[in-house]
Amino acid sequence: MPKVAVTDYTFPELDVETSILAPLGAQIVSLKQKRAAAELLPLVADADQVITQFAPVTAEVIQAMQHARVIVRYGIGVDNVDLEAARVRGIPVCNVPDYCIQEVADHTLGFILAATRQVVASTQSIRSGEWKLPVPLTQMRTLCDLTVGLIGFGRIGREVGNRLQAFHTRVLVHDPMVPGTVMEAAGFTPATLAQVLAESDVLSLHCPSTAQTRGLINREALGQMKPGVILVNVARGDLVDPDALLEALRSGHVSGAALDVFSPEPIPYEHPIRRLENVILAAHIASASVPAVRRLRETVANIVAASIRGEPLPNIVNGVK
Repeated sequence: MPKVAVTDYTFPELDVETSILAPLGAQIVSLKQKRAAAELLPLVADADQVITQFAPVTAEVIQAMQHARVIVRYGIGVDNVDLEAARVRGIPVCNVPDYCIQEVADHTLGFILAATRQVVASTQSIRSGEWKLPVPLTQMRTLCDLTVGLIGFGRIGREVGNRLQAFHTRVLVHDPMVPGTVMEAAGFTPATLAQVLAESDVLSLHCPSTAQTRGLINREALGQMKPGVILVNVARGDLVDPDALLEALRSGHVSGAALDVFSPEPIPYEHPIRRLENVILAAHIASASVPAVRRLRETVANIVAASIRGEPLPNIVNGVK
């Protein structure tokens, strides 16, 4: 009987996964809430397949896996999994690269519009009894007059760019992994990181969390940006130095931020970022929709099913065949 270990999940139950895996004779064992790495060791020790969402699948956790034939992540990013440790052990790591593309692109556009048109500030002003423009006129911006910089031109970054084209926005794109000719063919302007930082009125992040991108938006990067820039982050919290961003928001150099992700998560209740009026926050929910979550869970379960049947695995991200 194959044993499938689920390190953590945010769904009410694992009924979708069970409906796909139970007919194959699989036994599913799980921890619902995200746990520390040490608490995962007995769960994964004798598992044949491992599914994870946000739990830290560290080298120690992977070393404890005696029989694992695959690790599958609920989502696109795999920064909670030690890919090299899994590669050394010969365990393929799979993700779901086409998950929530439209949802996150929509959420990004919603953030950009809310920040440039001061939607939240207007709502709060009216709720407090006022009836007026709640901010200086200079903070009411029109997308056709702005330059939006995208860092990352994967599936989500491209969809955000496509949406912005309808607003006649100038879009700069930086992604060292994508040829500039590809960006130009899609109707966008390729740019260096320095150009994107210097010329963007709105900067939106769509890159993964890697050794090269963590802390990408730090004090130096923020200092290179236009005064009054708006920062949007729906990618990963650790792309941005939170202390540097807080300073820039308080000084007004960054006029606003819209953040679906942060470092750390959850944001501590006492953290000052929660109380800044020029910040829009969401609890890492840009990916959420009923169809997206259903597809995510079905895809993950079907990858595990392929492993149980001994079939080739899709979406391997750590080079293990």
